[in-house]
Amino acid sequence: MQPGFFDLEDRYALLEKLGDPLPQLNRVVDWEAFRPTLAKVYDKPRKSKAGRKP
Repeated sequence: MQPGFFDLEDRYALLEKLGDPLPQLNRVVDWEAFRPTLAKVYDKPRKSKAGRKP
């Protein structure tokens, strides 16, 4: 069954109505502040030229 056009919005509205804490976290936490730290962890130089490029 393929989801309808408004299914995602309806799902988000239901979750927020039931007390989903994630929207409140998104309003409070500045997620972009973590970007430099995560970039240091995940952006490592490749050790080998073999294989498919990422």
